[in-house]
This record gives sequence, structure tokens and C-alpha cells, in this order.
Amino acid sequence: MGWGRGRPRQHLCPGPPLRPRWQRGARTQAIGPSRGGQTTKVHALTDVLGRPGVLLLTPGNASDVTTAPAVLAEAPGRIRRLAADKGYDADWLRTDLREAGITPVIPGKRGRKRKIRHDKRRYRERWRIEATFNRLKDFRRIATRYDKLARNYASALALAAVIAFWC
Repeated sequence: MGWGRGRPRQHLCPGPPLRPRWQRGARTQAIGPSRGGQTTKVHALTDVLGRPGVLLLTPGNASDVTTAPAVLAEAPGRIRRLAADKGYDADWLRTDLREAGITPVIPGKRGRKRKIRHDKRRYRERWRIEATFNRLKDFRRIATRYDKLARNYASALALAAVIAFWC
């Protein structure tokens, strides 16, 4: 009966696991619910020519504005202006950008009580960012996300960016 001398009965006694468990689940793999189902958001920081310098993955239900500091922290060089869409409209982000010496070119949301003025001429250059995403989505593996693991998808995304913009 039992396991013999000195051997613990691991499966019969309640207690904590002997080794730490790995984080599992969709959240750690940058997958989350969105309007179109389970998806991933790709956040990019591009240069003036539209070449991506920073690519960051978040779940589909993650807010754009809360991810902005993480994307800016990965920036390779000095940033003078940041052009972003209305999803990045927040007073605290504008304050942080100005303190860092970055000029925000972000239009205000429609429901704002105090209207935000932005440089419309510079905001017109944001098409380069959209063109960057369109060029990345030309790669079928990026557009459909066949990869289960976030690190594999991020690697494929980086490889597609290198092939599309740096070769």
C-alpha cells in the first residue's frame, strides 16, 4: 500500500503545486474580443517614410491610449511629432507628450466638451501609417493570424516588415 518509504503521495494530498504554473490563456497570447470576434491589435510607431520602427501586440479589446506609453518607450530615437488617430485622444497623454518634448498631432474626439486644435496639414501625413498597415496585411499570414502564440505572430510581423520596408 502506498508509495513505499519516504515517497510523498503527491496526487492524494491537497496542497500547492510543486512548481510554479505558467501563465496560459488568450490574454497572454494577445488575443481578445473585438467587434469581429477574437482578434489582435497591432500598434506601430513609424518614421516619416512609413517604415515601422516599433511593433507591439495587444488583445483586440485593449485600449489604444493605454498602450501608447509602452509603444513610445520602445522608440529607437528622438521623436518630434506624434501623429495618431482619435483613439489616442486623452489629456494625460497629451501632457506626457509635451513634457517629453513631443508635439501631439491628435484630433479630439467628437464628444469632447473642449475642442482640441491640431495641425491639419501635418495630420494629413497620417495616411503613411495606414499604408504601412495595408502593406503588412498584404501578407496572408499577418492578415489572418494563423499563429497561436503571440511570440510567433510577432516574429512573423517583424519578418514581414523587414521584407516589405527594409529590403
